[in-house]
Formats: sequence, structure tokens, C-alpha cells
Amino acid sequence: MAEITTALVKELRERTGAGMMDCKKALTETGGDIEAATDWLRKKGLAAAAKKAGRVASEGLIGLTLAETGGALVEVNAETDFVARNETFQELVRRITALAPQVKGDVEALKAAAIAATGRTVQDEITQAIAVIGENMNLRRAAYLEVDNGIVAGYLHNQLAPGLGKLGVLVALESTGDRAKLAELGKQLAMHIAASNPQAVSTDKVDPAVLERERAIYADQARQSGKPENIIEKMVEGRVRKFYEESVLLEQAFVINPDQRVKQAVEAAARELGAPIRIKAFVRLALGEGIEKGADDFASEVAQLAGV
Repeated sequence: MAEITTALVKELRERTGAGMMDCKKALTETGGDIEAATDWLRKKGLAAAAKKAGRVASEGLIGLTLAETGGALVEVNAETDFVARNETFQELVRRITALAPQVKGDVEALKAAAIAATGRTVQDEITQAIAVIGENMNLRRAAYLEVDNGIVAGYLHNQLAPGLGKLGVLVALESTGDRAKLAELGKQLAMHIAASNPQAVSTDKVDPAVLERERAIYADQARQSGKPENIIEKMVEGRVRKFYEESVLLEQAFVINPDQRVKQAVEAAARELGAPIRIKAFVRLALGEGIEKGADDFASEVAQLAGV
């Protein structure tokens, strides 16, 4: 019987896409024969994941969990919205989300974290789910926010089940004020962020490269009008202010009360609480954003719409 080494297990895992523990068991059952172990996994239906790994996964779920002074979001992708409604998949996302605060949202550390209910790592659990459910899946992103004094609030849009939705937001508020009232403001701000998609908390936090690019575009547009340079400069500054109003959280019109800017709403809440409030940070994860679907995916979507 060949020695069941870590390298042998790794080779079988890479060949089949099956979980680490399943590969080890397959090699043990077949006396370390990697070809026989591959067949053993195939017969058990555990090698199917490898064939699905190349398929685009842009559906799935966003998971949200909140603790006393911290909160986490994760995005777990699958190929179809149908799977997002599958209770097995939903439970998998819940378990992954529950582990995210322990690793401060570090994706690689999260993949290596063990799920207590099964003893398998998150990555092995995902591989197992691929074989069982029959779709490619992956843990794409995770985020974590925490505060020393204050709260981290959250919001899920298009919620399919408790703690699971299609768009998630975290917002960290630092304050020594009443936690219940602070949490109420945090929930409103999280809902605002979901709707308005700001790029930064404040004007000084805007990426300098983004601002410079915007200024260059505005200047080129203004010069086409034939105005003198001193007028162009004023036009550019006006457009920059407009950019801030559209893209910076504190400068945006508050969706809860559009007559106020967000900074005015925060200032009013601080007066009511009798303590300063600072928006430390926010995170907004929308399911599938930035994932490019391949031609095959578009073709299948068209076929579905046509009833083929």
C-alpha cells in the first residue's frame, strides 16, 4: 500500500476537485492508487466538481452577520438564482458568514476556516456542495468592520431568508451615545448607502486619482465651449461640487429626508444623543457586480427567454 502523503492527497484534489477529506478517504480505500481513487470519487459523485469549476458563477447570495461592535458580509456565488433559493445552499452561506468575523473578513483565511458542524474547511464544504447541487460555486468576497465605541449597523436588500440577500451594507458609527438610537440611525444610513452607492465617506476620502480624472474630463468639456481659462476653472469647480453631491456619502441628499444632506442628518442625531457621531467606514456588496458573463451564459439566457 502506497503511503498516503499530503502531496498525494493534494494531487488527487487538483485532479478531481473533490474535498480534501474525501480525497484522503478515497486514497485510503484504494490503497493509495490515485487512478483507482479517482474512479472511487467519480462513483461517489464527488469528482463532478472539477468539471463545473470553469463555469461562470454570478448569482448566489450575500450573507450578513452583526455582533455588538462588529459586522461582516460575504458573497458566495453560484450559477443560477434557483440555487440561491435552495435551503442547502442557504445554510452553507449562513455557516460561512458566521465564521467571517473570526478572520476579520480575510477571504483566504475564511476559506481555510473549519465549519464545526462538518469538520471540513469552508473551501472543502463548497467543493462538496458543488458535487451535491451540481453548479459551480465560489466564495468571492468578504468584508468586516468594527468599532471600539459605537455600533456597526447593517442592511440587506432583496432579502431571501434571514441574514441572506442580494445586496448588503455595513456602516460603522463611532459614538458614546445611546446605542439603540445609534443603531436606528445606522440602519437608515445603511439603507441610504444601498440606494445611493456612494464612493467615499467624505470629500477628503475620495481617491485622488478618481478626482483628478473627473477634473480632466470636466476641463476638456468646458474648453469645448470656448470659454476663457478663468471661467473654465470656475466651471470645473462647480462640476466637482456636483460630483461630491452625487458620490460622497456625507454630501448626498439623505434618502430618508431628501431636504437634508447626510451630514446634516448625522449632526442632528448627534445633538439628540448629546454625543458626537462619526461615520468611520462603510461597505456595500452587490451580488455579482464586476463579474463578466461569458458568451455561453448570454446564449443560455437568450434561450431561456425564448423558451428553448
